[in-house]
Amino acid sequence: MNTPSVDSPFVALLATQLTLGLPVELVALTPTYVPQMAQLESMAHSHPMSEGNLADCFGRLYRVLGLKLSAGSDANTNAASDPDSVDGLLGFAIVQQIVDEVTLLDICLLPSQQGKGYGKLLLNAVVASAKASAAVVLMLEVRESNLAARALYQKAGFIESGRRKGYYPIAGGKEDAILMDLAITQE
Repeated sequence: MNTPSVDSPFVALLATQLTLGLPVELVALTPTYVPQMAQLESMAHSHPMSEGNLADCFGRLYRVLGLKLSAGSDANTNAASDPDSVDGLLGFAIVQQIVDEVTLLDICLLPSQQGKGYGKLLLNAVVASAKASAAVVLMLEVRESNLAARALYQKAGFIESGRRKGYYPIAGGKEDAILMDLAITQE
């Protein structure tokens, strides 16, 4: 299997194309970002991943993309002036690849930056990376109540492929996980 690293020339070119004209850049994250990722997780998710879980997501089978403020971003843009950014980190995505199957394990975006297209940008980068690594399917699971994320995934072509009943904890109970798949076509 020829899996390009997140920092491969292909991904670097793709990242430049995806972020053209935006005050952000896509970068490969390293384990040194785990504390910032954990802080962002706690701001964005009701049940965040721990630092230990996040640290385990660096290795041969994983790719971690970060969405950071561009070094030369205009201070007047919303993202560039966000006081909540975590040392310039606005979001990230974690994927795991086993042979030709890619699983999106986490996509996390600073709450103040949600709804501005950055989640779509991260998802597009994940899809492009999966395609570049010769994957045939990109899989994920999402909380049943996360309607915004479900809509984003559906617009990207994901289809519901199953459910895990009572999988996610919520206040006063549990909710289902919606399993979604995207067939990756190689051009």
